[in-house]
Amino acid sequence: MEINLNIEPVSSWGVNATKPLMISGPCSAETEEQVITTAKDLSALGIQIFRAGIWKPRTRPNQFEGVGSVGLKWMKTVKAETGMLTATEVANVKHVYEALKMGIDVLWIGARTSANPFAVQEIADALNGVDIPILVKNPINPDLDLWIGAIERIAGAGITKLAAIHRGFSSFEKSNFRNAPQWQITIELRKRMRNLPIICDPSHIAGASDLVFEVAQKAMDLGQDGLIIESHPNPRVALSDGKQQLTPKQVGELMKNIQIRPEKTDNKDFTESLEELRSQIDMIDDEILDTIQRRMAVVSQIGKTKKTNNVQILQTDRWIQIIESAKKKGDSKGLSGEFIEKLFKALHQESINIQTKILNS
Repeated sequence: MEINLNIEPVSSWGVNATKPLMISGPCSAETEEQVITTAKDLSALGIQIFRAGIWKPRTRPNQFEGVGSVGLKWMKTVKAETGMLTATEVANVKHVYEALKMGIDVLWIGARTSANPFAVQEIADALNGVDIPILVKNPINPDLDLWIGAIERIAGAGITKLAAIHRGFSSFEKSNFRNAPQWQITIELRKRMRNLPIICDPSHIAGASDLVFEVAQKAMDLGQDGLIIESHPNPRVALSDGKQQLTPKQVGELMKNIQIRPEKTDNKDFTESLEELRSQIDMIDDEILDTIQRRMAVVSQIGKTKKTNNVQILQTDRWIQIIESAKKKGDSKGLSGEFIEKLFKALHQESINIQTKILNS
């Protein structure tokens, strides 16, 4: 179901809204010199919004947790000397009041905070009557409703300059990325909130500087509206997240090389060719659904047999055999093991659901 909120376009933020909207700056404000030097270098690239972490919520104590309120003065200097808008993360009401008092132009709510409806509501109440852009990062876990709920709470405070930040999701599964992108979640977010700008955070998804461009390009290819990229003059000595930060020069190279492709084209040959291919996809999808239906009919027979013989649903050895065999066959057909595992886990879960109903009927 589509959710309609009163959301203004990015052009209302007071920036050039040419896609992609670029936001960049250090993970953490460390010194006044570091902040201002980085800002001037990024401003020279045409970036209009400067980000820096002032308060840094860390997973464990006794780590660098930001310089605190003194960093807000440095941000004020950035705006005065470069004309850039400034942005920082707020995690509680105190942060909101201090940031607004010092003239911060854009606030974002982090992944740990957006997972807590109580904290989000308190921040929303503190923002009542404020007219600046508020960005909401996805919660740490892949819970789309929780993400949407946080956005709705901020909108409920009368905020109309709103955007989502896609920073990836924590996962126990091995991956090249720090946080699993789970692009399908942002695709569903776009479907349900059509007018909500989505800004990708490739730094936190990648976790490594050499993967940032790959993630950024994928975000653009999926129609996201902007990028928020961490940048540091010397990432090797950064006090937080140095591995994922780019130098301002590298940010400039990314901006130069990234491709922005239009969603549509007036090319008639392309349109006709695409429609023909889509019709083929539709027919194949029908065949897939027919095959799944036949599979689940057999699953029902298995459930009835288990009930007659009073046998439990889960047969671990059989499940391991299915998934390993499917991965081998999938690999021979050029299908990734990750995709095969997700597909067969979904099929297995539905099989368990069907058999559960049969055994308990």
